[in-house]
Amino acid sequence: MELLIVRHGQSEADLLGVHEGRADFPLTDLGEKQAKLMSVYVASHFPPDIIISSPLKRARSTALILQEETGCQLEEETDLMEFNNGILAGISKVEASINYPLPPGGRPVHIPIEKGESELEFRFRAERIFHQIILDYQEYERVAIVSHGGFISQFLKAFLNQPNTSNHVFSTGDTGIHLLEIKENVRIIKFMNKQEHLN
Repeated sequence: MELLIVRHGQSEADLLGVHEGRADFPLTDLGEKQAKLMSVYVASHFPPDIIISSPLKRARSTALILQEETGCQLEEETDLMEFNNGILAGISKVEASINYPLPPGGRPVHIPIEKGESELEFRFRAERIFHQIILDYQEYERVAIVSHGGFISQFLKAFLNQPNTSNHVFSTGDTGIHLLEIKENVRIIKFMNKQEHLN
């Protein structure tokens, strides 16, 4: 079984200097072009059998463009959404630094942000949906997952069996692609954050 992990294209929040997270911004015109280039590349090199997407606009729009190019089934999964950043969603980073500053030393991993989730809850959510996908979709040879940068980093930690408190971060650029494989209980990384389709 292969997992093709795709980040959405550029969203309007990227241009506004705001905290995105659960704020539901759409793709920019550039983001739509990025998604189209990614979709053409994926369809010709790594066509999926099914696509599972976060329902947030920027991811869903990217997934719909991929579906149009590949012709395969698209399903939504709320657990693929980005970090629930609660009160920070949609507000400027300047405003957040003034009105909601981080405590000295940072927020402890087990304490949720106001009206949101904790880092541990985020990590456990990624762990849960990772195991659900590899069980529920095991009849498919290649499953495409369209999600968000922060979530993808947590999902990769789950794939790699990293500890819950691991401070590793896996970066994914706009429409960056990771290809993973699970074969006879061996977990293989084929490539990470491929963006050559944007060149």
